[in-house]
Amino acid sequence: MLNNGTKTDHSMKNHLPDINSSPGNYQANQEEDEIDLGDLIATILDGKYLIIFVTLAFFAAGIAKALLDTPIYKADGMLQIEEKSNTLDALESVAPLLESKVPALAEIEIIKSRKVLGEAVKNLNLEIAAKPKYFPIIGEAIARRFQKKNLSGQVSAPLFGQDQYAWGSESITIDTLTVPENWIGKQLTLVAGEQGHFSLLDDDQIVLGGEVGKPIVKNLDGSQETFTLFVSLIKARPGTQFTVIRLSLTSAIDNLQENLTVSEKGKSTGILSFTLESANPIMAMKTLNEVANIYVRQNVEQKSKEAQSTLEFLDKQLPVIKDQLEASTAALNEFRTNKGSIDLDIETQNVLSGVVEIKTQITLLQQKRDELRGKFTESHPTVIAIDKQIARLQTQMNANDKKIEALPETQQVILRLSRDVKVSTELYTTLLNNAQTLRVAKAGTVGNVRVIDEAVLPTDPIKPKKSLIVAVALMLGLIVGLVVVFIRKAMHRGIEDPDQIEKQLNIPVYATIPHSDGQAKLSEKIKKLGKKPLNEVGILALDNKEDLAIESLRSLRTTLHFAFLEAQNNVIMITGPSPGVGKSFVCLNLATVLADAGKRIMLIDGDLRNGVINRSLGLNREDGLSDLISNAIALDKAVHHILEANIDFIPTGSIPPNPSELLLHERFGQLLETLSKKYDHIIIDSPPILAVTDACIIGRMSSATLMVVKAGQHPMRELEQSAKRLVQAGIHMKGIIFNDLPRKSSRYGYGYGYGYGYGYGKYVYRYNYQRSN
Repeated sequence: MLNNGTKTDHSMKNHLPDINSSPGNYQANQEEDEIDLGDLIATILDGKYLIIFVTLAFFAAGIAKALLDTPIYKADGMLQIEEKSNTLDALESVAPLLESKVPALAEIEIIKSRKVLGEAVKNLNLEIAAKPKYFPIIGEAIARRFQKKNLSGQVSAPLFGQDQYAWGSESITIDTLTVPENWIGKQLTLVAGEQGHFSLLDDDQIVLGGEVGKPIVKNLDGSQETFTLFVSLIKARPGTQFTVIRLSLTSAIDNLQENLTVSEKGKSTGILSFTLESANPIMAMKTLNEVANIYVRQNVEQKSKEAQSTLEFLDKQLPVIKDQLEASTAALNEFRTNKGSIDLDIETQNVLSGVVEIKTQITLLQQKRDELRGKFTESHPTVIAIDKQIARLQTQMNANDKKIEALPETQQVILRLSRDVKVSTELYTTLLNNAQTLRVAKAGTVGNVRVIDEAVLPTDPIKPKKSLIVAVALMLGLIVGLVVVFIRKAMHRGIEDPDQIEKQLNIPVYATIPHSDGQAKLSEKIKKLGKKPLNEVGILALDNKEDLAIESLRSLRTTLHFAFLEAQNNVIMITGPSPGVGKSFVCLNLATVLADAGKRIMLIDGDLRNGVINRSLGLNREDGLSDLISNAIALDKAVHHILEANIDFIPTGSIPPNPSELLLHERFGQLLETLSKKYDHIIIDSPPILAVTDACIIGRMSSATLMVVKAGQHPMRELEQSAKRLVQAGIHMKGIIFNDLPRKSSRYGYGYGYGYGYGYGKYVYRYNYQRSN
């Protein structure tokens, strides 16, 4: 049985790191960059409370925004644009060339022009911005809610004692406000007074005072610039403040253009849809209708102006044509008187008819050309087309002239005179008819634009879209929460996975100790006492033996049993990369667990600078290790027996000025040799590796060096430096104790059931029972 047991022991030892092997066996591995889905999910679950908090914060902000945002209303209307025809359609021969169509895009730009919108701004006093002053952030929402429920129209009572703010149903109407040039765009404050009186203030300085319904004109001190103000309505409690701003015409037009939308419905339909968004639904309706009416009226005026221009041209031509008619008639009569009555044969009459028709067309085209030259240049397509027609008709006229030259002289003269009379008569008659037609058309001019749908009062706001805002806020909060969690993880590079330490450092993790609420309470209790020791022994292994952290230390006890089979001595040094990792907790409770197994244990607080184990044991730090090394006291005076834990303890002693030099003294090594003969294990709590060199001095006298690492606190670079520091000092680090792992962490499965078996089976028995089997 003994041999079999010995074989089993050697078999298990073959899987354990050799405690006498070279200290240079440390090697860091570089893990390939890859996306670990399990790690991502675990990171999300670890930060679930932060994600929930951020999401709820954004959700609450979204609800607040949806409730506090000012409702925006949209008024809409519709216009129809018909094809535009020329006012000289009576000239049928040139009408096809003179027709012009204005595209819908051009009409849209006309509607949004300063000419149209500027007139609307002036008619509706949009240059004057006056509104009640509300309590910051929530005041306007409260006022809207009160006004919605207030059917009587009564002004709300002030809240929070803030009577200078409007709280519901307050209103003001300013019909006239003119200010000096340098005051345009400046915010003024109007304060309502008793019985319709008010005061206008600039930076708490009264500019003028007045009464509702009475115009006010005041010259500024030392200048000729004047203020003109006419307030037609104030509905508010005395003391209520209103914000008043006189905008420039350009700013008011820009504001209107920004909120006005005009677009064509369909393609080439001539139907324009126009909308206006505003916080005031009544003003939105009035403004939109005013813009539409101004546009229609200006269109009619433009058509009437075209007719008037053409009529004036005809009125100038009619006297000239009349004089030509009278002169040609007199010449014909005189010739007939002198020569007697001469009859034209049929051939000559046909030539005369052709000449008259061509001459009339040429004359009308030349008159039209003269009219167009007042508007267009020689290179305009319409002018060029008329020139081509005149040239063609002139060619026909030249052909007829040759026929006339072949006639007898008397026939030529009578033909020419008759031609002049008939041409003048037709021209005069045509122009006279056109003038009469234009006079009738001008009197009943209608535009080619008409309003199909006028704007009506909108009842439901289009903004804010409350459900959309809340949904977007919820999604944004979730995204931001995830981003914050991953940024926090990226910025805090603390190792949270024991596997990562083993893979990159090639150092085994001997134990994984979960977080203990019981130890947290003990630590808080000790912290409140400051430097004073406890009046009782505060050891978790005694208070709660079933705690999962203590179970982990029992597993560590088993591992150490096999690790010490060929050890050169029984000294165990426990250190850490930095302070606050829990090495004193591990030392104290590991000593208690070993003693509970029947071992004789000596616990030494080797942190001569900041040792704290004595406080948990209810002892003072005096008469301890530093005093023993300096040979100031005897050994029996420094050793304290802790009855409850059945261990012996040596505190740090007096704080020496040179702890490192003191530990280098030969008496420290002699002390450890003496104690090794009396105890099964000596556990030394040493200072942090990266802080001072004490741990390197103590480690060279120990058979086993364990480094305590706190979950999530150390970046990999810090652990690498700690391991290198021990290697450089010639110390072999047996393993790592991964401390204070959150028990509810999904990453490692810690809990009160599943986590126990998973954590300890993976990180404790790995180097013992699993591989030995």
